[in-house]
Amino acid sequence: MKRSEVFFAASAGLVLLASGNAAIAAANNDPSWPCVQRKVPELSIGQVWNGPDIPEAAKNWDSDPKIDDLVGEVAARRNPLDAAQKQIVEFAGGLPKEQLNDKMFMLFQGVFDTLNREREQVISGISRYADKQRDMAEDLRKEASTVDAMRAKPDADPEELDRANERLTWETRIFEERVQSLTYVCEVPTIIEQRLYGLSKTIQQSIVKP
Repeated sequence: MKRSEVFFAASAGLVLLASGNAAIAAANNDPSWPCVQRKVPELSIGQVWNGPDIPEAAKNWDSDPKIDDLVGEVAARRNPLDAAQKQIVEFAGGLPKEQLNDKMFMLFQGVFDTLNREREQVISGISRYADKQRDMAEDLRKEASTVDAMRAKPDADPEELDRANERLTWETRIFEERVQSLTYVCEVPTIIEQRLYGLSKTIQQSIVKP
């Protein structure tokens, strides 16, 4: 099999991933979205919060240094979810009863704002990454055609042809590795959603109902 044919055989599924097949496009209403997971550009509070209405004052969560610090700690994905939930429980346990709800509302708003923003950034990054993949796929198609044309010439320089083949093989490998990475990155928005839901549930459980 020709090297260029190897490229097309290996990347047939990858181009579908980069371009978005019909089923994915129909589900996402965005033909450029490369992930199987449905594209939801941003979350709403109602998707992750079943507790009392969040007061407007909670939007000023970053004005409270302790809340601001805690939000940064529990929102960080490097911090295991169970450890973050424990931090929330301990924080709630140390609050005066009259401050508990207001502080926990602020904590939730901070966690929501932080993780929702992080998720939006990831989604934007995925879109840029997919655009780059499509450009790379087009370049590889052209390069493969060039290699085939060189091979078809009776007077083709063997050394030049070998160099072109090696370059095509190397660039194809990079393309395939990037597609594999994209598969993993597509999971990140869902991972962030799950973390947000888990933290929200813990915060909600600390709220004192009237």
